[in-house]
Amino acid sequence: MNSILPSHSTFVSGVRPVRPRVSVVMVVYQTGDALIESIQHVLAEPLVDEFVIIDNGSPADWAERLRALSQAEPRVVLRQGHGNVGFARGANMGAETARGEYIVFLNPDANLQANCVEALVAAFENQPVPTVVGARVMNTDGTEQRGGRRGEVTPVTTLLSFGHLTARFKGLSKFEIHREREPTPDAAVPMPTISGACFALRREDFDLLSGFDEGYFLHVEDIDLCWRARQAGGQVLFQPKAEVIHLGHTSLEHPLKVEFHKGVGLSRYFIKRADSVQRYILAVLLAPLILLMSVSRPLIWKITGRPI
Repeated sequence: MNSILPSHSTFVSGVRPVRPRVSVVMVVYQTGDALIESIQHVLAEPLVDEFVIIDNGSPADWAERLRALSQAEPRVVLRQGHGNVGFARGANMGAETARGEYIVFLNPDANLQANCVEALVAAFENQPVPTVVGARVMNTDGTEQRGGRRGEVTPVTTLLSFGHLTARFKGLSKFEIHREREPTPDAAVPMPTISGACFALRREDFDLLSGFDEGYFLHVEDIDLCWRARQAGGQVLFQPKAEVIHLGHTSLEHPLKVEFHKGVGLSRYFIKRADSVQRYILAVLLAPLILLMSVSRPLIWKITGRPI
């Protein structure tokens, strides 16, 4: 296997700063070989003072490689042995461990691009607390990835999005929440929802929001965080100058299990945020349909040959 450490690393020795400015938090579980490249990109970024890796249960060989990395790389702080506690709990553990003023949450299959961290941090200047700043999530071909910037996620927009119905029927276009086809803004702009693949908060933002809702096991915790930030009188920003390449669909976990957790998370989110009896009833009634559509996605991928 290839080494996790980048061949050009200059950080194999030294002392971490007493108070890091920027900490990257990465929750790792059954990621596969994509993890190597993602870690290398983090270690190659000079603005990253601290790199917290939360290992939710890697295979023995990967667990050993991560331990070797933490011993060789002074910026790396590794937590292992707690089992698969889910992404939300793992991310909270990472933030509790991190000491940085700014905390960047990064998926283990996402590769930081040049100036990404700098742009994320710059977007916080003169912004209220809490503020969440999301990166521009890219595909490997240089196009912007679906889901990186979105409008309000609701039961209706979710069901229409699952079937790409807003693109097929002009009358439904007003319900389209995905904005990757819109012109790229020149600077950070307010956005109801950003992607959990790469985003940042200041320590004070994270503390005010009490971190992630650990009622979510996998997926939707990022949507929930954005909603709660806005509910608290803060804001969510999309920073187009902070780019990250997100491979996606690299997990060694079965897609059906992943999509099941997404469906459960979405149903929980809609029930949680229902602000009237009518919306609560609607969310409860639509929950089985949302779960069914979510778990059917892997089958559709297999038939069509592409993710939806």
